[in-house]
Amino acid sequence: MLKRTPLFEAHRSFRAKLVDFFGYEMPLQYSSIRDEHMAVRNHAGLFDVSHMGEILIRGDKALEVVQDLTANDAARLKAGKSQYSVMCRESGGIVDDLLVYCLSDKEYMLVVNASNIEKDFNWILQVNDGRAEISDISEEIALIAVQGPESASIMEKLTKNNPGEIPMFEFRSMQVSDYDNILVSATGYTGEKGFELYCNIRHVNVCDLWDNIIVAGEPHGIMPCGLGARDTLRLEAGLALYGNDLTEEYTPLEAGLGWLVKWDKGSFIGKDALLAQKKKGVSRRLCGFVVQEEKRIPRDGYAIASTEGEVLGQVTSGGLSFMLNRGIAMGYIPTEQAEPGNTVMVRIRDKEHPAEVVRPPFYKRKK
Repeated sequence: MLKRTPLFEAHRSFRAKLVDFFGYEMPLQYSSIRDEHMAVRNHAGLFDVSHMGEILIRGDKALEVVQDLTANDAARLKAGKSQYSVMCRESGGIVDDLLVYCLSDKEYMLVVNASNIEKDFNWILQVNDGRAEISDISEEIALIAVQGPESASIMEKLTKNNPGEIPMFEFRSMQVSDYDNILVSATGYTGEKGFELYCNIRHVNVCDLWDNIIVAGEPHGIMPCGLGARDTLRLEAGLALYGNDLTEEYTPLEAGLGWLVKWDKGSFIGKDALLAQKKKGVSRRLCGFVVQEEKRIPRDGYAIASTEGEVLGQVTSGGLSFMLNRGIAMGYIPTEQAEPGNTVMVRIRDKEHPAEVVRPPFYKRKK
């Protein structure tokens, strides 16, 4: 039986098309994926992302454990700040990409991908080795995302605080609507300004909160959005998806996430392998591709070839950019072919179509 998030009844009331997403019955779309995508780019969109996982690490050695687990430097965080990071195996392969929230100097929350909650939790327990208290609180937390250029104006109607002043990758605990102690984070997965609201379901009626956000956002053009728009938005913004663009087969250096790896932070799992790879140089890179012809849409698994016909790799994420009106994709190809401006061929329905190698994002929001 599929799991349901605390917002399931809200999705049903909005007549969402529901699908199985890693064991959760989740909304794929409410209207059309294009309309929802464009609402986020031009106005605002509301997403249920309660399927994401939240894992707490507490105690005197909490930071030590987080530092061992992640390649970024969590020692740079103070309470109220978060950072994007990756966990690696000893081989350098990516266990997961995640957000690290510093709740205090002795308490951190790791927000992990829905598909990896059990795997990540077991990995964290193994690395922890009894040093800190580890808790999976995923079932207690509902997560709502308000994304788009109108998101701050909408949120300001629901709180006495000023969420628009929260810097990127920072968060505050505040009252939203009638509910106290909601963690409001200036983060998201769309390439737009926005917020993610972490709600403890023991204290927050999240369906009521969802409805209140919709009402507050109606004058601003808000739309409820499903997984379809979430995927097209993140791809257009050049944001990698675990299970497609990131797996244990690839390292952060190959995936274009080398900027996350803080070499001077001290030891962390995978550092030796990554240092060796850095010294040798990576043989493949995750690149972006823009198909030059209209109406040619690359899909996951399609082959990427050189102009001479040699297969170089395959599409890990692909689709239509509604903002560019072109097919876009990401995939790993040999480093020597990965220079922006280079031309490769994407095989779409047994025919090869030229695509330009680009450095994501494909679309960047206006300031």
